[in-house]
Amino acid sequence: MKVLVLKPSSLGDVVQALPLLRLLKQHRPDVEVHWWLAAELRPLLAGDPDITAVLAFERKRWRSPSYWPDGIAQIRAMRAARYDWVIDLQGLARSALFAWLADGAFTVGLELEREGAHLAYDLAVPRPKDKPHAVDWYLAVARALGIPVHDSFAWLPPRPEIGSQVETKWPRDHSRWIGINPGARWDNKRWPAEHFAELVRQLAARDPSFRFAIFGSPDDWSLAETIRHAAPGRCENFAGRTTLPELIELLRRCELLVTNDTGPMHLAAALRKPVVSLFGPTRPDQTGPYGQEAFALRYPLPCAPCMKSRCHWAEPLACLRGTLATSVAGEVTRRLEPNATGASPTVHPGFRG
Repeated sequence: MKVLVLKPSSLGDVVQALPLLRLLKQHRPDVEVHWWLAAELRPLLAGDPDITAVLAFERKRWRSPSYWPDGIAQIRAMRAARYDWVIDLQGLARSALFAWLADGAFTVGLELEREGAHLAYDLAVPRPKDKPHAVDWYLAVARALGIPVHDSFAWLPPRPEIGSQVETKWPRDHSRWIGINPGARWDNKRWPAEHFAELVRQLAARDPSFRFAIFGSPDDWSLAETIRHAAPGRCENFAGRTTLPELIELLRRCELLVTNDTGPMHLAAALRKPVVSLFGPTRPDQTGPYGQEAFALRYPLPCAPCMKSRCHWAEPLACLRGTLATSVAGEVTRRLEPNATGASPTVHPGFRG
């Protein structure tokens, strides 16, 4: 049996779709899974034991006619594979077009009527009203395909070779590492860097064993430096210095992650780490750290969540600026207490059979 999964981006969305892959392979180990993935995210799934092939989606290159022969060749290869199932977890016109072109025996996708993608499916799965999180929607697709749903799987299995590389580059010490992730794709999803810096100062004063790993892209370097200067001897700036697999293994070392609503938040949740998440314009019940949505922090305003990439409130970013470092430090301390709700490394309360 061959299955094509269409979920090209973004990082957080792909991570949230992985439980469906794990459950599918666990209950149908003979299945050959191909995953259509944005080229820049290939390191996330490269070498994954549950995936037979990663089909790179070259979104930017599709804009150039010079790439079209290669793109058409990929589509022909998809059709020649004769997939039994095509699973579209993107739910947009572009992915639905590729699902239709793949010409599988049975196509299932999300009942997201935006752009008319559902018209390309044999079965469109509605978003569960009682569990609106994206992961639960993908799990509803699993149920629709007869795949049992539970949490007995490794969401992001360890990669010993990457772990060894990380250990060589950044040898482990006996500190208690707290991850800090100050970046986000939208500016209005970013808790201010000075708030993160104050948080680090407060946490460093509370526990001398704390050290802080500051993560981000190369564009986040200056943000990370602002935070690092809050406790220079206790912080390591990893912004722009890690590959995606290295980031995952470094997060695996951390006891907790403080983060905006962005990809590394979902990586930490998948690693079953406690996550203190800071939300502004978006909805934690739909896209928060899975199983920990109820612990997301946001200053209450009538405009939030606005779901907009630009803030139009009279006091810009008040939904984030209103959350004080003292409150976040208190939540970090609480979540690190033994047996704290939502902090267990082995039990993920979000899954339901």
